[in-house]
Amino acid sequence: MLTRPSAMQSALRTLGTERGGLDALSEALQNGLGKPFAEAVDTLHGVGGRVIVSGVGKSGHIARKIAATLASTGTPAYFVHAAEANHGDLGMITRQDAIICLSWSGEAQELGGVISYAKRFSIPLIAITAGATSALAREASIVLLLPRAEEACPHGLAPTTSSVMQLAIGDALAVALLETRGFTADDFRDFHPGGKLGASLTRVGDIMHTGERIPLVPAGASMRDAIVRISQKGFGCVGIVREDGRLAGIITDGDLRRHMQSDLLAMRVDDVMTSTPKTITADALAATALTIVNDAAITALMIVEDDRPVGIVHLHDLLRVGVA
Repeated sequence: MLTRPSAMQSALRTLGTERGGLDALSEALQNGLGKPFAEAVDTLHGVGGRVIVSGVGKSGHIARKIAATLASTGTPAYFVHAAEANHGDLGMITRQDAIICLSWSGEAQELGGVISYAKRFSIPLIAITAGATSALAREASIVLLLPRAEEACPHGLAPTTSSVMQLAIGDALAVALLETRGFTADDFRDFHPGGKLGASLTRVGDIMHTGERIPLVPAGASMRDAIVRISQKGFGCVGIVREDGRLAGIITDGDLRRHMQSDLLAMRVDDVMTSTPKTITADALAATALTIVNDAAITALMIVEDDRPVGIVHLHDLLRVGVA
């Protein structure tokens, strides 16, 4: 049984070995691998159908993840298990598709059916392999030849470094395609509406309060009027607007406490307001609004357009949609 220090040293060796594999992959991309990688991106970008990602064993698990990453970043894709493909799942692949096959050795027998199917129907086949002369490499349209690297497994048997390299080149393809397609945060949100990620991609304009719900008083108004408006709207603040409708400042509960004195009600809002309030635009991400609220230690944020208040968002609104 490994002691705690020995376990840590083992982990560090594993990470160092896998890091070496990634360094070798980076170097390969700057040399011979760069050209076929660019060709693969162009091919996948031009596909009229979907990207089919296939493999078996550990390569199959990586292939499934690559398919999921492609699909979530704007490239329609799905995983087809190479063994199941030989028993009917080849029917899931059309002539408008492209295929990515993963096999470290390039000699996985289960890939034979997918390879033959691609050749028969002239479907682009991209190989991700370290086997330069393997059956997969020989039959592929494009070969992403990964450099040989030492496995982190002390016996050199369990796919470790090789799996990390396959995953990394798959991520590189997905991101390159994302950038080629001009895939935006709004597009990303369409595919990730649920959970914390979906919430963080919500726009401020989707959750802000508008119209009569915005607490506002004109410049020159009395503090009595401002306090009444703060109480009515329930946001803990009130915006001060000039005659042209532009935001002149804001008064918060904290400002009231700092100016608590016998003649507060007789004062004008101009004497109490903060003239440089924190604001945000409606098209900003809710996650950005949360950062501003947290950094400024405030509970509400005015949304402006051309310096004119068009809405307000409260910390509770951000909590409600799950950003925090």
